[in-house]
Amino acid sequence: MPKKLTPLDAATRAFRKSIDPYSMFTSQIDAQLAWLRHPQELMRAADEFAADIAALQGHAVRRSLGLPADEVYEPNPKDARFADPIWTESAPWDILKEWYLTMSSRLQKLSYEAPGMSEHERHRAAFWQRNYLNMLSPDNFFWLNPKAMDRYAKTQGESLRLGLKNFARDVEAKNIQMVEPDAFVVGKDLATTAGKVIFRNRLVELIHYAPTTDKVREMPILIVTPWINKFYILDLTEKKSLVKHLTDQGFSVFISSWKNPPKEMHDVRFDDYLTQGVCELVRVTTEFCKVPQLHLVGYCIGGTLAATYMAWANKRFGPDKVPVAHWTLFTSLIDFSEPGEINIFIDEACLEGLDTLMAKKGYLDGTEMAASFRLLRSNSLIWNYWVSSYLMGEKLPAFDVLFWNVDATRMPQAMHSYYLRQMYLHNNLIKPDALTIADESIDLGRIQQSLYAVTAQEDHIAPWEACYKVRQNIHPDAPVRFVRSTSGHILGIINPPVQPPKRSYWVAEPAYGEDAEHWLARADKKPGTWWDDWTTWLHQRTGELVSAYATTSRKYPALADAPGTYVLEK
Repeated sequence: MPKKLTPLDAATRAFRKSIDPYSMFTSQIDAQLAWLRHPQELMRAADEFAADIAALQGHAVRRSLGLPADEVYEPNPKDARFADPIWTESAPWDILKEWYLTMSSRLQKLSYEAPGMSEHERHRAAFWQRNYLNMLSPDNFFWLNPKAMDRYAKTQGESLRLGLKNFARDVEAKNIQMVEPDAFVVGKDLATTAGKVIFRNRLVELIHYAPTTDKVREMPILIVTPWINKFYILDLTEKKSLVKHLTDQGFSVFISSWKNPPKEMHDVRFDDYLTQGVCELVRVTTEFCKVPQLHLVGYCIGGTLAATYMAWANKRFGPDKVPVAHWTLFTSLIDFSEPGEINIFIDEACLEGLDTLMAKKGYLDGTEMAASFRLLRSNSLIWNYWVSSYLMGEKLPAFDVLFWNVDATRMPQAMHSYYLRQMYLHNNLIKPDALTIADESIDLGRIQQSLYAVTAQEDHIAPWEACYKVRQNIHPDAPVRFVRSTSGHILGIINPPVQPPKRSYWVAEPAYGEDAEHWLARADKKPGTWWDDWTTWLHQRTGELVSAYATTSRKYPALADAPGTYVLEK
């Protein structure tokens, strides 16, 4: 028999469902009520709070008298908000900084330790509280930002005039912009590697890149990109292009470019992305090159789809007849049990709210999804631009990765609802035969093909420890080479060779049953980019060198020049 709700609990639940499905406000109320229900723990927390106040008062007195004073709160060295020396050298600004950081830290600790709440509830309360606290940071306000006031004086008010102009620009755009929308042109400045669209259906275009060497490896490489963003993150500029690097290394490269779905495609399912997407791309690529197998690459959600396909194909065709010889994953979640902070959006109430939102349009708009990811790193992805654009009056940077990041796509309602529930909420992908997709039960344990998996140390969208779990979910005998690159979800992958090396990576073959920390402790750390290690691994497995394939064929003529037509759809 279900537990009877108190009037307050019933009212809170009704408010959350109708007005606050993401618990922006109710999570704060829940945390406060949790402390009130535990007076003994509340008294202990009050003592710690009082100790902070006493330490801050002592710090303020010593700084005011010109005496040395230790910092009450040791700031995170990666927190750029207070990096300017004035926040430490000037007593008034140092006092303000210490009060803000100490109080913020204490309030966050209270949320994380709220008694009687589940871990998920505590993390959700702390997440929204942190975003409120980030918004209230003193450097976000003109009269509390010494750099902004100094710039105003030096420019004789011009910085503030430009800031107001930038503010009006963003009000019209209904967004705190990170890059000018016309900073680049896709096909002219970005996505310029030569190639042809050789296949198109209602869901995807397939681009075959022109060879840049006389000989290529016999086995082609097919890259399944995420449809959460557009494909050209892997073909930014010539120096940053992974596909250009691969063609220069003597590989024949094919890539997916997904259609940006309109409302009429609201019923497109995850099954369709498998059957009309990756299945068709594999078929066309192998037919084009007249080979029985290829190398499959999946990035982010494209990697989740690639893993699903590998399990599906091993069931449908049998291990010996799968048209994929081996595969690669870039920062892809397979096990969603620990997906990082994005998990605060994953519960039944949140997903019901999303379903209601998507039902009105037939899709989840890309800007709405982008907003949730920006909240995960609000200081660097929101308030940094608030300060630079409005308080400092600076121009938006012409940064190719940022331009790509805001070139958002939509998610079909049926697919996205299924993906969030079955993968994130219920984690059914790792449960043998829990999902049936395209008429086949999915068991990752059937995957026996060799895997090269790349993760990123600072990835907040697909944490590397969570991505590592793929080793435990595919067949125990499947060979795996695992990499952890420095940087994050994007720059950990867009990591071209440079001299001297800017980044590094850890690499080793994990044993079945070996945990992530043990693997990391014994992995080799190497300077530079994992691109070199990967291409060496590919050369050993993708067959003999043959004459380069023509970019098109009689059966698959050019439908458009790269980057195609789907990538240009807004």
